[in-house]
Amino acid sequence: MDSPGIKHIVVIGGGFSGLNFIKTLANNKHYTITLVDKNNYNQFTPLVYQVATGFLEPSNISYPFRKFLRKRKNIRFHLGELKKISATEHKIYLNNATLEYDYLVLAFGSISNFFGNDILKRNTIPMKTLTDALGMRNTLLQSLEEACNTTDETLRRKLLTIVVAGGGPTGVEVSGMLGEMRKNIIQKDYPELKNATVDIYVVDGAKALLSQMSKQAQLDATKTLEKLGIKIITNTFINSYENDEVKLSSGNIIQTKNLIWAAGVTGNIIEGIPVSAYGRGKRIMVDEYNRVAQLDDVYAVGDNCLLTGDTKFPEGHAQLAQPAIQQGTHLAKNFKAIAKGKAPQPFAYHDKGVMAIIGKNRAVVDLEKPKMHVGGFPALLIWLFIHIASLIAFDNRLKTLYNWIIGYFTKDQSLRMVIKTNDKVQS
Repeated sequence: MDSPGIKHIVVIGGGFSGLNFIKTLANNKHYTITLVDKNNYNQFTPLVYQVATGFLEPSNISYPFRKFLRKRKNIRFHLGELKKISATEHKIYLNNATLEYDYLVLAFGSISNFFGNDILKRNTIPMKTLTDALGMRNTLLQSLEEACNTTDETLRRKLLTIVVAGGGPTGVEVSGMLGEMRKNIIQKDYPELKNATVDIYVVDGAKALLSQMSKQAQLDATKTLEKLGIKIITNTFINSYENDEVKLSSGNIIQTKNLIWAAGVTGNIIEGIPVSAYGRGKRIMVDEYNRVAQLDDVYAVGDNCLLTGDTKFPEGHAQLAQPAIQQGTHLAKNFKAIAKGKAPQPFAYHDKGVMAIIGKNRAVVDLEKPKMHVGGFPALLIWLFIHIASLIAFDNRLKTLYNWIIGYFTKDQSLRMVIKTNDKVQS
Protein backbone atom coordinates (compact mmCIF):
# COMPACT_ATOMS: atom_id res chain seq x y z
CA MET A 1 0.00 0.00 0.00
CA ASP A 2 3.01 2.34 0.26
CA SER A 3 4.00 2.31 -3.44
CA PRO A 4 3.97 5.73 -5.12
CA GLY A 5 1.45 6.70 -7.79
CA ILE A 6 -2.24 6.07 -8.27
CA LYS A 7 -3.28 2.59 -7.24
CA HIS A 8 -6.20 0.60 -8.59
CA ILE A 9 -8.53 -1.06 -6.06
CA VAL A 10 -11.08 -3.65 -7.12
CA VAL A 11 -14.00 -4.06 -4.72
CA ILE A 12 -16.12 -7.20 -5.01
CA GLY A 13 -19.62 -6.51 -3.72
CA GLY A 14 -21.68 -3.37 -3.22
CA GLY A 15 -23.37 -4.24 0.06
CA PHE A 16 -22.90 -2.45 3.38
CA SER A 17 -19.14 -2.95 3.65
CA GLY A 18 -18.26 -2.45 -0.01
CA LEU A 19 -20.44 0.61 -0.46
CA ASN A 20 -19.16 2.33 2.67
CA PHE A 21 -15.61 1.58 1.58
CA ILE A 22 -16.02 3.28 -1.80
CA LYS A 23 -18.03 6.18 -0.31
CA THR A 24 -15.15 6.95 2.03
CA LEU A 25 -12.55 6.79 -0.77
CA ALA A 26 -14.69 8.63 -3.35
CA ASN A 27 -12.79 11.30 -5.32
CA ASN A 28 -9.53 10.41 -3.57
CA LYS A 29 -6.56 11.35 -5.77
CA HIS A 30 -4.46 8.37 -4.69
CA TYR A 31 -6.83 5.63 -5.88
CA THR A 32 -9.04 4.53 -8.71
CA ILE A 33 -11.70 1.98 -7.83
CA THR A 34 -13.67 -0.59 -9.78
CA LEU A 35 -16.79 -1.85 -8.04
CA VAL A 36 -17.85 -5.31 -9.20
CA ASP A 37 -21.27 -6.73 -8.38
CA LYS A 38 -23.48 -9.38 -9.97
CA ASN A 39 -26.43 -6.97 -9.66
CA ASN A 40 -26.49 -3.42 -11.01
CA TYR A 41 -28.07 -2.13 -7.81
CA ASN A 42 -27.47 -1.96 -4.08
CA GLN A 43 -30.07 -3.74 -1.95
CA PHE A 44 -30.88 -2.94 1.65
CA THR A 45 -31.05 -6.50 2.97
CA PRO A 46 -32.58 -5.75 6.42
CA LEU A 47 -35.82 -4.81 4.67
CA VAL A 48 -35.94 -7.61 2.08
CA TYR A 49 -38.65 -9.37 4.10
CA GLN A 50 -40.94 -6.31 3.80
CA VAL A 51 -40.76 -6.59 0.01
CA ALA A 52 -41.40 -10.31 0.33
CA THR A 53 -44.58 -9.68 2.33
CA GLY A 54 -45.85 -6.87 0.09
CA PHE A 55 -45.38 -3.98 2.54
CA LEU A 56 -42.64 -2.25 0.50
CA GLU A 57 -41.90 -2.16 -3.21
CA PRO A 58 -38.46 -3.21 -4.55
CA SER A 59 -37.39 0.33 -5.47
CA ASN A 60 -37.79 1.38 -1.81
CA ILE A 61 -34.82 -0.73 -0.76
CA SER A 62 -32.65 -0.73 -3.89
CA TYR A 63 -30.67 1.87 -5.83
CA PRO A 64 -28.71 1.70 -9.12
CA PHE A 65 -24.94 1.71 -8.64
CA ARG A 66 -24.32 3.83 -11.73
CA LYS A 67 -26.62 6.59 -10.48
CA PHE A 68 -24.97 6.45 -7.07
CA LEU A 69 -21.51 6.80 -8.66
CA ARG A 70 -22.29 9.75 -10.96
CA LYS A 71 -20.33 12.31 -8.95
CA ARG A 72 -17.68 9.92 -7.67
CA LYS A 73 -15.22 10.37 -10.49
CA ASN A 74 -12.54 7.90 -9.40
CA ILE A 75 -14.99 4.97 -9.25
CA ARG A 76 -16.26 2.76 -12.07
CA PHE A 77 -18.82 -0.04 -12.01
CA HIS A 78 -18.54 -3.47 -13.64
CA LEU A 79 -21.50 -5.84 -13.77
CA GLY A 80 -20.07 -9.31 -13.27
CA GLU A 81 -19.66 -12.28 -10.95
CA LEU A 82 -16.38 -13.31 -9.31
CA LYS A 83 -15.19 -16.77 -10.31
CA LYS A 84 -11.50 -16.93 -9.40
CA ILE A 85 -8.71 -14.95 -7.74
CA SER A 86 -5.07 -15.14 -8.83
CA ALA A 87 -3.17 -13.34 -6.08
CA THR A 88 0.21 -14.04 -7.68
CA GLU A 89 -0.89 -12.30 -10.91
CA HIS A 90 -2.93 -9.64 -9.09
CA LYS A 91 -5.88 -10.56 -11.29
CA ILE A 92 -9.49 -11.59 -10.77
CA TYR A 93 -11.49 -13.66 -13.22
CA LEU A 94 -15.14 -12.79 -13.63
CA ASN A 95 -17.83 -14.52 -15.66
CA ASN A 96 -17.37 -11.88 -18.38
CA ALA A 97 -13.93 -10.26 -17.93
CA THR A 98 -10.50 -10.36 -16.32
CA LEU A 99 -9.45 -7.40 -14.17
CA GLU A 100 -6.06 -6.44 -12.78
CA TYR A 101 -5.70 -4.83 -9.39
CA ASP A 102 -3.15 -3.34 -7.03
CA TYR A 103 -5.41 -4.09 -4.08
CA LEU A 104 -8.43 -6.36 -3.85
CA VAL A 105 -11.24 -5.86 -1.33
CA LEU A 106 -13.62 -8.79 -0.89
CA ALA A 107 -17.01 -7.57 0.30
CA PHE A 108 -19.35 -10.07 -1.32
CA GLY A 109 -21.33 -10.81 1.83
CA SER A 110 -22.92 -14.13 2.70
CA ILE A 111 -25.46 -16.61 1.39
CA SER A 112 -28.29 -18.57 3.02
CA ASN A 113 -27.04 -21.42 5.18
CA PHE A 114 -28.84 -24.71 4.61
CA PHE A 115 -26.31 -26.61 6.76
CA GLY A 116 -25.39 -28.95 3.91
CA ASN A 117 -28.97 -30.12 3.44
CA ASP A 118 -29.60 -30.12 -0.32
CA ILE A 119 -33.26 -31.06 0.14
CA LEU A 120 -33.91 -27.91 2.17
CA LYS A 121 -31.90 -25.82 -0.27
CA ARG A 122 -33.95 -27.14 -3.18
CA ASN A 123 -37.43 -26.98 -1.68
CA THR A 124 -37.58 -24.00 0.69
CA ILE A 125 -38.31 -20.35 -0.01
CA PRO A 126 -35.07 -18.36 0.53
CA MET A 127 -35.15 -14.78 1.77
CA LYS A 128 -31.69 -13.26 1.38
CA THR A 129 -31.83 -11.11 -1.75
CA LEU A 130 -34.28 -8.86 -3.56
CA THR A 131 -34.78 -11.63 -6.14
CA ASP A 132 -35.62 -14.01 -3.28
CA ALA A 133 -38.11 -11.47 -1.92
CA LEU A 134 -39.99 -11.22 -5.21
CA GLY A 135 -40.02 -15.00 -5.48
CA MET A 136 -41.39 -15.33 -1.95
CA ARG A 137 -44.06 -12.70 -2.59
CA ASN A 138 -45.17 -14.51 -5.75
CA THR A 139 -45.24 -17.87 -3.96
CA LEU A 140 -47.30 -16.64 -1.00
CA LEU A 141 -49.78 -14.71 -3.16
CA GLN A 142 -50.17 -17.65 -5.54
CA SER A 143 -50.81 -19.92 -2.54
CA LEU A 144 -53.61 -17.62 -1.40
CA GLU A 145 -55.15 -17.52 -4.88
CA GLU A 146 -54.97 -21.30 -5.20
CA ALA A 147 -56.50 -21.69 -1.74
CA CYS A 148 -59.43 -19.53 -2.89
CA ASN A 149 -60.06 -21.76 -5.89
CA THR A 150 -59.55 -25.28 -4.57
CA THR A 151 -62.30 -27.49 -3.19
CA ASP A 152 -59.75 -29.90 -1.68
CA GLU A 153 -59.69 -29.06 2.04
CA THR A 154 -56.40 -30.90 2.63
CA LEU A 155 -54.71 -28.91 -0.12
CA ARG A 156 -56.21 -25.68 1.14
CA ARG A 157 -54.85 -26.32 4.63
CA LYS A 158 -51.35 -26.85 3.20
CA LEU A 159 -51.60 -23.68 1.10
CA LEU A 160 -52.68 -21.65 4.13
CA THR A 161 -49.96 -22.96 6.45
CA ILE A 162 -46.68 -21.06 6.53
CA VAL A 163 -43.57 -22.22 8.38
CA VAL A 164 -40.68 -19.81 9.04
CA ALA A 165 -37.36 -21.53 9.77
CA GLY A 166 -35.25 -19.40 12.09
CA GLY A 167 -36.05 -17.37 15.18
CA GLY A 168 -33.42 -14.67 14.83
CA PRO A 169 -34.26 -11.05 13.90
CA THR A 170 -35.15 -11.93 10.30
CA GLY A 171 -37.37 -14.87 11.26
CA VAL A 172 -39.13 -12.86 13.96
CA GLU A 173 -39.64 -9.88 11.66
CA VAL A 174 -41.06 -11.87 8.75
CA SER A 175 -43.31 -13.85 11.13
CA GLY A 176 -44.66 -10.62 12.56
CA MET A 177 -45.37 -9.18 9.10
CA LEU A 178 -47.14 -12.38 8.08
CA GLY A 179 -49.20 -12.16 11.26
CA GLU A 180 -50.20 -8.59 10.37
CA MET A 181 -51.05 -9.72 6.85
CA ARG A 182 -53.31 -12.47 8.17
CA LYS A 183 -54.97 -10.11 10.64
CA ASN A 184 -55.53 -7.06 8.45
CA ILE A 185 -55.38 -8.08 4.80
CA ILE A 186 -56.39 -11.66 4.04
CA GLN A 187 -59.89 -11.25 5.47
CA LYS A 188 -60.46 -8.14 3.32
CA ASP A 189 -58.83 -9.20 0.05
CA TYR A 190 -59.81 -12.88 0.06
CA PRO A 191 -63.49 -13.24 1.06
CA GLU A 192 -63.34 -16.86 -0.11
CA LEU A 193 -61.05 -17.52 2.89
CA LYS A 194 -63.23 -15.78 5.47
CA ASN A 195 -63.74 -18.90 7.57
CA ALA A 196 -60.47 -20.62 6.69
CA THR A 197 -57.65 -21.19 9.18
CA VAL A 198 -54.27 -19.63 8.36
CA ASP A 199 -51.50 -21.13 10.50
CA ILE A 200 -48.11 -19.45 10.86
CA TYR A 201 -45.25 -21.23 12.64
CA VAL A 202 -41.76 -20.04 13.55
CA VAL A 203 -39.28 -22.83 14.31
CA ASP A 204 -35.88 -22.35 15.92
CA GLY A 205 -33.23 -24.62 17.41
CA ALA A 206 -32.40 -22.30 20.30
CA LYS A 207 -34.17 -22.20 23.66
CA ALA A 208 -35.85 -18.88 22.83
CA LEU A 209 -36.45 -16.52 19.95
CA LEU A 210 -33.81 -13.80 19.40
CA SER A 211 -31.27 -15.93 21.27
CA GLN A 212 -28.50 -13.33 20.78
CA MET A 213 -30.55 -10.56 22.41
CA SER A 214 -31.51 -9.84 26.01
CA LYS A 215 -33.98 -11.94 27.99
CA GLN A 216 -36.41 -9.02 27.97
CA ALA A 217 -36.20 -8.75 24.18
CA GLN A 218 -36.86 -12.48 23.90
CA LEU A 219 -39.86 -12.20 26.19
CA ASP A 220 -41.27 -9.16 24.37
CA ALA A 221 -40.87 -10.84 20.98
CA THR A 222 -42.54 -14.04 22.17
CA LYS A 223 -45.51 -12.22 23.72
CA THR A 224 -46.04 -10.01 20.67
CA LEU A 225 -45.91 -12.89 18.19
CA GLU A 226 -48.26 -14.95 20.34
CA LYS A 227 -50.75 -12.04 20.36
CA LEU A 228 -50.56 -12.12 16.57
CA GLY A 229 -51.42 -15.82 16.68
CA ILE A 230 -47.98 -17.08 15.64
CA LYS A 231 -47.20 -20.61 16.81
CA ILE A 232 -43.68 -20.69 18.26
CA ILE A 233 -41.62 -23.88 18.34
CA THR A 234 -38.16 -23.67 19.99
CA ASN A 235 -35.48 -26.24 20.86
CA THR A 236 -36.34 -27.84 17.53
CA PHE A 237 -34.60 -28.18 14.18
CA ILE A 238 -36.04 -28.80 10.73
CA ASN A 239 -34.62 -32.04 9.40
CA SER A 240 -36.29 -32.25 6.01
CA TYR A 241 -38.93 -30.81 3.74
CA GLU A 242 -40.32 -33.05 1.00
CA ASN A 243 -43.78 -33.80 -0.38
CA ASP A 244 -45.27 -30.87 1.54
CA GLU A 245 -44.05 -32.25 4.88
CA VAL A 246 -41.81 -30.31 7.26
CA LYS A 247 -40.15 -32.94 9.43
CA LEU A 248 -39.01 -31.62 12.80
CA SER A 249 -36.29 -33.01 15.05
CA SER A 250 -39.01 -33.63 17.65
CA GLY A 251 -40.60 -36.16 15.31
CA ASN A 252 -43.59 -33.95 14.55
CA ILE A 253 -44.61 -33.14 10.99
CA ILE A 254 -46.20 -29.92 9.67
CA GLN A 255 -48.09 -30.15 6.39
CA THR A 256 -47.42 -27.05 4.29
CA LYS A 257 -46.72 -25.71 0.82
CA ASN A 258 -44.72 -22.78 2.22
CA LEU A 259 -41.46 -23.16 4.14
CA ILE A 260 -39.57 -19.85 4.39
CA TRP A 261 -35.85 -20.19 5.15
CA ALA A 262 -34.43 -17.55 7.53
CA ALA A 263 -32.18 -19.84 9.55
CA GLY A 264 -28.82 -18.18 9.16
CA VAL A 265 -26.07 -17.39 6.68
CA THR A 266 -22.71 -18.77 5.62
CA GLY A 267 -19.75 -17.61 3.55
CA ASN A 268 -18.88 -18.22 -0.09
CA ILE A 269 -16.02 -20.44 -1.25
CA ILE A 270 -13.99 -18.73 -4.00
CA GLU A 271 -11.37 -20.42 -6.16
CA GLY A 272 -7.93 -18.99 -5.45
CA ILE A 273 -8.48 -18.49 -1.73
CA PRO A 274 -6.64 -21.27 0.15
CA VAL A 275 -8.86 -23.64 2.12
CA SER A 276 -6.76 -22.89 5.20
CA ALA A 277 -7.79 -19.22 4.95
CA TYR A 278 -11.39 -20.05 5.80
CA GLY A 279 -12.62 -20.11 9.37
CA ARG A 280 -15.91 -20.78 11.08
CA GLY A 281 -18.94 -20.51 8.81
CA LYS A 282 -16.73 -20.46 5.68
CA ARG A 283 -15.70 -16.90 6.52
CA ILE A 284 -12.32 -15.62 5.32
CA MET A 285 -9.94 -15.10 8.22
CA VAL A 286 -8.36 -11.65 8.41
CA ASP A 287 -6.06 -9.82 10.82
CA GLU A 288 -6.94 -6.66 12.73
CA TYR A 289 -6.33 -4.61 9.57
CA ASN A 290 -8.75 -6.78 7.53
CA ARG A 291 -5.86 -8.30 5.56
CA VAL A 292 -6.18 -11.87 4.30
CA ALA A 293 -3.01 -13.32 5.78
CA GLN A 294 -2.15 -15.77 3.00
CA LEU A 295 -2.78 -13.43 0.06
CA ASP A 296 -0.75 -10.30 -0.60
CA ASP A 297 -2.75 -7.09 -1.13
CA VAL A 298 -6.08 -8.84 -0.55
CA TYR A 299 -8.52 -7.62 2.11
CA ALA A 300 -11.92 -8.84 3.27
CA VAL A 301 -14.65 -6.89 5.06
CA GLY A 302 -18.20 -7.52 6.21
CA ASP A 303 -20.12 -10.77 6.42
CA ASN A 304 -17.60 -12.76 4.38
CA CYS A 305 -14.72 -12.13 6.80
CA LEU A 306 -13.85 -13.40 10.27
CA LEU A 307 -11.79 -10.85 12.19
CA THR A 308 -10.62 -12.24 15.53
CA GLY A 309 -8.06 -9.54 16.33
CA ASP A 310 -10.62 -7.23 17.94
CA THR A 311 -9.97 -7.73 21.67
CA LYS A 312 -13.59 -7.10 22.64
CA PHE A 313 -14.84 -9.63 20.07
CA PRO A 314 -12.27 -12.46 20.04
CA GLU A 315 -14.72 -14.84 18.32
CA GLY A 316 -15.37 -12.40 15.48
CA HIS A 317 -18.26 -10.04 14.80
CA ALA A 318 -21.89 -10.83 14.14
CA GLN A 319 -22.90 -10.94 10.48
CA LEU A 320 -24.97 -7.78 10.75
CA ALA A 321 -25.08 -4.41 9.02
CA GLN A 322 -23.18 -2.37 11.63
CA PRO A 323 -19.95 -4.45 11.71
CA ALA A 324 -19.93 -4.45 7.89
CA ILE A 325 -20.45 -0.68 7.68
CA GLN A 326 -17.75 0.05 10.23
CA GLN A 327 -15.22 -2.35 8.68
CA GLY A 328 -15.71 -0.90 5.20
CA THR A 329 -15.34 2.67 6.43
CA HIS A 330 -12.35 1.85 8.64
CA LEU A 331 -10.47 0.03 5.87
CA ALA A 332 -10.96 3.00 3.55
CA LYS A 333 -9.57 5.34 6.21
CA ASN A 334 -6.53 3.07 6.52
CA PHE A 335 -5.99 3.31 2.74
CA LYS A 336 -6.17 7.10 3.04
CA ALA A 337 -3.69 7.11 5.92
CA ILE A 338 -1.11 4.91 4.23
CA ALA A 339 -1.30 6.95 1.02
CA LYS A 340 -0.12 9.86 3.19
CA GLY A 341 2.67 7.81 4.76
CA LYS A 342 0.84 7.18 8.03
CA ALA A 343 0.40 3.88 9.83
CA PRO A 344 -2.89 1.96 9.55
CA GLN A 345 -4.98 1.49 12.66
CA PRO A 346 -6.42 -1.84 13.87
CA PHE A 347 -10.17 -2.27 13.63
CA ALA A 348 -12.25 -1.97 16.80
CA TYR A 349 -16.00 -2.48 16.57
CA HIS A 350 -18.28 -0.02 18.35
CA ASP A 351 -21.37 -2.06 19.19
CA LYS A 352 -24.47 0.13 19.01
CA GLY A 353 -26.89 -2.66 19.82
CA VAL A 354 -29.31 -5.04 18.12
CA MET A 355 -32.94 -4.55 17.14
CA ALA A 356 -35.93 -6.25 15.57
CA ILE A 357 -39.41 -5.09 14.60
CA ILE A 358 -42.36 -7.32 15.46
CA GLY A 359 -45.51 -6.66 13.52
CA LYS A 360 -46.76 -3.13 12.90
CA ASN A 361 -46.70 -1.54 16.33
CA ARG A 362 -43.80 -2.97 18.32
CA ALA A 363 -40.07 -3.50 18.19
CA VAL A 364 -37.30 -4.61 20.56
CA VAL A 365 -33.99 -2.79 20.84
CA ASP A 366 -30.97 -3.73 22.96
CA LEU A 367 -28.70 -0.67 23.25
CA GLU A 368 -25.07 -0.94 24.32
CA LYS A 369 -24.42 2.67 25.36
CA PRO A 370 -26.26 3.17 27.59
CA LYS A 371 -26.78 -0.52 28.33
CA MET A 372 -30.55 -0.87 28.23
CA HIS A 373 -33.51 -2.59 26.62
CA VAL A 374 -36.22 -0.62 24.85
CA GLY A 375 -39.50 -2.21 23.82
CA GLY A 376 -42.89 -1.32 22.39
CA PHE A 377 -43.62 1.85 20.45
CA PRO A 378 -40.45 3.76 21.52
CA ALA A 379 -38.37 0.88 20.15
CA LEU A 380 -40.40 1.04 16.94
CA LEU A 381 -39.45 4.71 16.52
CA ILE A 382 -35.76 3.87 17.05
CA TRP A 383 -36.03 1.03 14.53
CA LEU A 384 -37.72 3.31 11.97
CA PHE A 385 -35.13 6.07 12.38
CA ILE A 386 -32.14 3.72 12.06
CA HIS A 387 -33.50 2.01 8.95
CA ILE A 388 -34.59 5.22 7.23
CA ALA A 389 -31.20 6.83 7.94
CA SER A 390 -29.34 3.77 6.63
CA LEU A 391 -30.98 3.72 3.20
CA ILE A 392 -28.58 4.69 0.44
CA ALA A 393 -30.37 7.68 -1.12
CA PHE A 394 -32.84 10.40 -0.20
CA ASP A 395 -35.56 9.16 -2.58
CA ASN A 396 -35.27 5.68 -1.01
CA ARG A 397 -35.87 7.22 2.40
CA LEU A 398 -38.78 9.31 1.19
CA LYS A 399 -40.56 6.44 -0.60
CA THR A 400 -40.02 4.01 2.28
CA LEU A 401 -41.25 6.50 4.89
CA TYR A 402 -44.32 7.24 2.76
CA ASN A 403 -45.17 3.54 2.38
CA TRP A 404 -44.67 2.92 6.10
CA ILE A 405 -46.95 5.83 7.02
CA ILE A 406 -49.66 4.63 4.62
CA GLY A 407 -49.34 1.08 5.91
CA TYR A 408 -49.38 2.15 9.55
CA PHE A 409 -52.58 4.18 9.36
CA THR A 410 -54.50 2.13 6.78
CA LYS A 411 -53.19 -1.29 7.90
CA ASP A 412 -52.89 -1.99 4.18
CA GLN A 413 -50.72 -1.62 1.07
CA SER A 414 -51.37 -1.88 -2.66
CA LEU A 415 -48.18 -3.81 -3.45
CA ARG A 416 -49.47 -7.37 -3.48
CA MET A 417 -49.06 -8.20 -7.16
CA VAL A 418 -47.79 -11.45 -8.66
CA ILE A 419 -45.14 -10.36 -11.16
CA LYS A 420 -44.23 -13.30 -13.35
CA THR A 421 -41.15 -13.54 -15.56
CA ASN A 422 -40.26 -15.98 -18.34
CA ASP A 423 -43.75 -17.45 -18.35
CA LYS A 424 -45.15 -18.20 -21.79
CA VAL A 425 -48.60 -16.84 -22.48
CA GLN A 426 -51.02 -19.66 -23.05
CA SER A 427 -53.99 -19.23 -25.37
